[in-house]
Amino acid sequence: MRYFFYIYLLVFSINFVSAQETQSQLRIDEIVVTAEFNDVDAYNISSSISVISENDIFKRNANHLEDLLFITPNVNYSSGASRGKFYQIRGIGERSEFTEPVNYSVGVIIDGIDFTGIALGASTFDVKQVEVLRGPQGTLYGANALAGLINIVSNDPTENFYSEISGSISEFGGKDFGIILSNSNDNNFGYRLGFKNSKSDGFVKNIYLNRDDTNDIDETISRAKFTKNNDTTKLTLNIFYADIDNGYDAFSLDNTRTTYSDEPGYDRQKTTAASAKFEKTLRNSHTIEILASFADSELGYAYDEDWSNTGICEKTPCDSALFGFDWWYSSFDSFNRDNTNHSIDLRYISNSENTNWVVGLYNRDQDINLIRKYTYLQNDFKSSFDTRNSAIYGQFTNNLTDKIKFQAGLRYEDRKADYLDNNGPIPEGFFCIEIYPRPDSCLFDNKYSKSENFWGGQISLQNQIIENTMIYALLSRGYKPGGVNIDGQISQQNLNYDSETMWNYELGVKTNNQNKTIFLQASVFYQDRDDVQTKQSLVTSIDSGIVGGDCPCSFADYIGNAASGSNYGLELEFLWILNNKIEIFSTLGLLETEFKNFISYSHINADPGNGRGFDLSGREQSHAPKYQFNLSLNYNLSENLFFNLNLESKDEFYFSDRHDAKSKSYNLLNFAVSYKKNSYEINFYGKNITNEDYQTRGFGSFGNDPRKFYITEQYNQYAAPRVFGINGKRFF
Repeated sequence: MRYFFYIYLLVFSINFVSAQETQSQLRIDEIVVTAEFNDVDAYNISSSISVISENDIFKRNANHLEDLLFITPNVNYSSGASRGKFYQIRGIGERSEFTEPVNYSVGVIIDGIDFTGIALGASTFDVKQVEVLRGPQGTLYGANALAGLINIVSNDPTENFYSEISGSISEFGGKDFGIILSNSNDNNFGYRLGFKNSKSDGFVKNIYLNRDDTNDIDETISRAKFTKNNDTTKLTLNIFYADIDNGYDAFSLDNTRTTYSDEPGYDRQKTTAASAKFEKTLRNSHTIEILASFADSELGYAYDEDWSNTGICEKTPCDSALFGFDWWYSSFDSFNRDNTNHSIDLRYISNSENTNWVVGLYNRDQDINLIRKYTYLQNDFKSSFDTRNSAIYGQFTNNLTDKIKFQAGLRYEDRKADYLDNNGPIPEGFFCIEIYPRPDSCLFDNKYSKSENFWGGQISLQNQIIENTMIYALLSRGYKPGGVNIDGQISQQNLNYDSETMWNYELGVKTNNQNKTIFLQASVFYQDRDDVQTKQSLVTSIDSGIVGGDCPCSFADYIGNAASGSNYGLELEFLWILNNKIEIFSTLGLLETEFKNFISYSHINADPGNGRGFDLSGREQSHAPKYQFNLSLNYNLSENLFFNLNLESKDEFYFSDRHDAKSKSYNLLNFAVSYKKNSYEINFYGKNITNEDYQTRGFGSFGNDPRKFYITEQYNQYAAPRVFGINGKRFF
């Protein structure tokens, strides 16, 4: 109830300020959300949504989606790679992907192309806006949007010729270069072409190799958009290409940004993708839309598993005899995937003065082939994971009165998954004897096939209680497919896991004053999760093969189901243009999460050998901080000079559901000073100017340091330290 009280005070304050205003001020621009079935004003959507503008992207010198998400409430990410490419909304989402096939909770769409699972390529270059939809999107996008959706929209062709050159330099060898060309002709044909290369040495120093670029960034992004339209027809073609060759060397035995690896890893992605959208307006003002897309990606991810080298004990002796083998372990692990997906979405949209409806058909095929090379595998692990999703959906909107709007949507989805690998158990009655030169003589197929049907949707009621204030109530349902665990160490009862479903209950308000200089959106939500999917892992001693035995260790990830869980909280966004010089923007996310009736047999405090699990009932879910806060002040020092100060705060959170390691809470201070005049803009910025150490990934259930005899410790991956830089644009 206290959340409602806070919202009431804010709405009252906005209307009070509105009554007091007398001077002429700037106005808040209309923000159009494109992720919905129709382009809709963000202030008129019955759900919690954030829109990040192109101007915000430039001020933050954001090259990737990870650079933006902290300014939105209740959105988090996990690294474990060169970029934060695993996202959580309201505490729900994946944290990693290794051998097991993963079904994602947060969808990522770029210009109609499905980038879910390949979000390393989620560049913000030449992006118009980023839309973050919180809560299940069961009608819009189905299986990959249990927690929410991130929709990235690039800029459209300009009416007249436009060109832009941009660049930046920053600490740690950072440098970017980009170019954009855009135009439209008298025949209503438009084009926009862009190219950008970003490089950085990274902020990690590798002592053993005497290098400072083992965690580097090297990313090239190219995109093209073509449009052709007339009075009744519009065709849009998007082409996207990414060539990413980043290093990955982020974990230190000393929990610093100084590493000892002799085989640094990598994080790579080559993606060729395209989408084509055809829109036809009929005589009755109805519209037919056809959206087809494909993405073909080569993904490579690898790391030095021991984080050390053969000389690690020269200065600090290691008594390896204690562990019963000749020397400490050294291993390298690599995962190389081919990921292709094709989708087609056909919609019929009816628009009238009081009633709108949409019906649609959707189909998506995805094929993922994996080759894993690992020091302790006698043979390469190979797998294929093919999924086919087909859906029929519809949405109905009716203006019941001048002030009250009702909306209902429903989606029925059929999904079939086929999985095959060479890691199957030895069939009964067979003897496995390795025969040289046939090292694959002991490999057997492991097959899995499953068909599931799902349904999701939403019902909302919206009331324009006064001229500038809208309240809404939303009930929505989302779903996430079940799957298979493939590691041979997993027990029979854990080979498969069930699908997860969630009911989302939400109340919200969106209000602005008469002069449109203040805007507030706030929502409270409660999410009831059933068969919660949780990431688990078995930690096995390399020497003895005993689960939970002495490290050094190997790891077998798998996904299980907790009985249930709940996630609830508050989300608030506030924008106030005080006058022509000062603008204040703030967001707040409050989140409470817990498991219910969850006995974990993989938790570090469990004893699976004796059948004793560890009760996680009532514990917070991982990567779910209790609060996130953002405050930005924009001050116009003069007609051409602008200043921005930004504060970001985040609470601590558990890194995993299988141990008790946590991140630290932190406060980040960022600033930007911008100069704009005529055809150019220059921006001097500082990120994390107080040089705060904060973590984006962590482990707490094993030991990896031979100098300490592999005692169990917490290990952290740190985000960037203080960084200063300068970027600029020149328009022609």
